[in-house]
Amino acid sequence: MMNAAAHFAIRHAAPAAATGTLLALSLSPSTAEAKVEATNKTTDVQAVKKTIAALIEDDMERRGDGTSLTGTFVRLAWHCAGTYSKVDGSGGSNGARMRFSPEASWGANAGLDLPRKLLEGVKEKHPEISYADLYTLAGVVAVEEAGGPKIPFRVGRTDAESGESSPKECGLPDADKGSRKSTTQHVRDVFYRMGFSDR
Repeated sequence: MMNAAAHFAIRHAAPAAATGTLLALSLSPSTAEAKVEATNKTTDVQAVKKTIAALIEDDMERRGDGTSLTGTFVRLAWHCAGTYSKVDGSGGSNGARMRFSPEASWGANAGLDLPRKLLEGVKEKHPEISYADLYTLAGVVAVEEAGGPKIPFRVGRTDAESGESSPKECGLPDADKGSRKSTTQHVRDVFYRMGFSDR
């Protein structure tokens, strides 16, 4: 397949690698162990990846302006994973709660209804994959299609039936907190909440 987003990848290789780390970690071990073995037997991850890659390619060809869905799919996966709290285990990719209120209506998630709608065709073709795995895998495929690193991926995330278990607040980092010092601390606080450090 044509590696359409190579220009994107060159400029965003480090963020893509960091996103890949977050995506790889976005399946909590306690949830994973009970589901992974059974799901692995029914989900052909390579086939789903191929369908997502074809969606990216087809959409890019229709656009004809050099842009693609890669950045949008990375954003979707990041916004699902980025609500995770190591403190209480809330938020994160598991559940795919962005399909419901309140997450669907958060300002930070504006416009992410588009990639979710586009991925419905993938879900119809591969009904065995959960939405939670699908949204995360779309980010993985996007990074790889953009020329980024190969990201380890495993299935096992499950879908919530509502947004009742969503975090009370968005929890994603804001772009500007008024000063460099405040913004830097804010971003650190968000990533510390997810279990990361400055290292």
